[in-house]
Amino acid sequence: MIEIALRKIGSKEIAAGVIALLLVVLGLGGCGPDEEATWVDMEKRVEISYGKSEHAITYAYLPQYAHRVSYQRHRLLVEYLRKKTGLPVRQIFPNTFDEHVKMVGQGQIDISFSNPFIYVKLARQFGAQAIARSVEKNGQKDFRGRIICRADNRHIRSIEDCRGKRWIAVDPSSAGGYLYPLGFFVDHGLGPNDFAEIAFAPGSAGKQEKVVLAVFFGRYDIGSIREGTLDVVADKIDRRLIRVLADTPWYPGWVYAVRRGLPPKTVARIRQALIDLDPDRPEDRRILEAANFQRIIPSDDSEFDAVRRLATRLKMDLNH
Repeated sequence: MIEIALRKIGSKEIAAGVIALLLVVLGLGGCGPDEEATWVDMEKRVEISYGKSEHAITYAYLPQYAHRVSYQRHRLLVEYLRKKTGLPVRQIFPNTFDEHVKMVGQGQIDISFSNPFIYVKLARQFGAQAIARSVEKNGQKDFRGRIICRADNRHIRSIEDCRGKRWIAVDPSSAGGYLYPLGFFVDHGLGPNDFAEIAFAPGSAGKQEKVVLAVFFGRYDIGSIREGTLDVVADKIDRRLIRVLADTPWYPGWVYAVRRGLPPKTVARIRQALIDLDPDRPEDRRILEAANFQRIIPSDDSEFDAVRRLATRLKMDLNH
């Protein structure tokens, strides 16, 4: 039988035969009748670099949602910046919050759009500079976090009921998905040690959605997300089965920042282009609505001192 014959031949002989056969086939297909075969030394390797293009201006949206959502929301805005400034702006997609921070520090991200907690880290660690803020579609310059649970969970009706429960948050560096809710819990007498567990959404990107799904499917008792996330998952779950237990206080909204070392003239062109977007112009309104913005307004570093004070109160290290 074939099986017995193969066993007798042995794995080394089979491998050698297969390689020889492939070389013959590739040789026959790759050379014409008058061509000489070219020897390729397979021992020599060339490393391919996937680093930043020398002249590109890179734009990155902190990956709170799936890359698909990031692209859909910011594609038109990136195209607008390219046309308005004349700069070769392109969108890139860090996989995690930590990767986003590191890429700014390495100079691989020129324009960062992030939550204010990530921004104050970028400013502290790498000298990033705030240039603009987004105004939410509801007209709010600020935003907040939300604490959610299953609507049919009879054991959780108040913040005090969260004591001893399993909490899933977005990421240790998430503002609306962790920092703001943690501050809210502390203000109501619950510290980190008062929960049975504090977990963070696994994997890369799409972490806000993962928190909602984890609560929806009963893997965790409560979750913390930024306001607006339930709209993103409306096509995946029955929203009636998720209850908003509490909203946190308002804090400064998401911020556009540029890395240290970007030429001042380039920074000025980018900043002006962002704040020039006018919701009264139909084409601009389409760009803003896709990004979930009402408009973009000027900003500077001092507007985020409230976030720094909260981080200090919660003993969070902005250097890591």
